[in-house]
Amino acid sequence: MLPRNPSRIFRSRWRALWWAGGVCVSAVLFVGFGSHEAGRAVAAQTDVLGGQVDDKDLQELMKVLNAG
Repeated sequence: MLPRNPSRIFRSRWRALWWAGGVCVSAVLFVGFGSHEAGRAVAAQTDVLGGQVDDKDLQELMKVLNAG
């Protein structure tokens, strides 16, 4: 993404802005916008084996961590 001579980017403010815009557009194209639903919904917590984690499990974990 960087040109061969990076100091040439910032000789002009407009070139710097175009370059920064290209970086931003590349990031959006690579990562994507995501869904609006995913940000609002609370993700279900699972453990390493894929089982659901509930408040009881978290309380037991806190007891173990505080005991040590």
